[in-house]
Amino acid sequence: MIVLKSPREIEAMKKAGEILAACHKEIAKLIKPGVTTWEIEEFVDDFLRKNGATPEQKGYKGYQYATCASINDEICHGFPRKEPLNEGDIVTIDMVVNYNGALADSAWSYGVGQLSEETTHLLKVTKEALYKGIEQAVAGNRIGDIGHAIQTYVESEGLSVVRDFIGHGIGAVIHEKPDVPHYGLPGKGARIKEGMVFTIEPMVNIGRYQTKMDLNGWTARTIDGKYSAQYEHTLAITKDGPIILTEQ
Repeated sequence: MIVLKSPREIEAMKKAGEILAACHKEIAKLIKPGVTTWEIEEFVDDFLRKNGATPEQKGYKGYQYATCASINDEICHGFPRKEPLNEGDIVTIDMVVNYNGALADSAWSYGVGQLSEETTHLLKVTKEALYKGIEQAVAGNRIGDIGHAIQTYVESEGLSVVRDFIGHGIGAVIHEKPDVPHYGLPGKGARIKEGMVFTIEPMVNIGRYQTKMDLNGWTARTIDGKYSAQYEHTLAITKDGPIILTEQ
């Protein structure tokens, strides 16, 4: 069942999203060769607490961390660690913020130092794909219109879209309906309605779209070892179009 949100609920989620966006802006200042994702993890935990929020991921289905920190060929759900980031790496920091019971979810990929031309292209296309999906997130369209716009653009740029991990509704819990694939056919899927709140979060690979899982049961990687990037926003559907809740 898809739970439609009231204007009051959306406003509460927007406040959570503003804290999340502010945190990502501070993370961007920290990213450089030699920094560890464990340092970022500690920063995020502290930042959220100082802003009256909590990391909703910590404890979710046994997950132990405030952030997911996925490096290079890790697609999503990478664990924070104490090994330093290196020049040319990319790292995706994903988090869910709880502010007075309202949730917001956003991930951003960051380049570490100087990047190769191929990696720079990956980041650019992935971010643009997110916004092409958001353009389709209007009342009256179908969920498939979002995925089709993303897939068509990404593949036209010679990259691939991950199938195994998708966007999702969000509200009082992290994952609600509807499911929001980043691939598919236009005119298919659930009708987008005013009051829906969901994430769009394309994961884009330089190589093949298939994934494999680490032994930890959480971390997904590209099957061919090539880099993957992700950008994610939480958005609310209104009569005037989508509102991005996770930006300032």
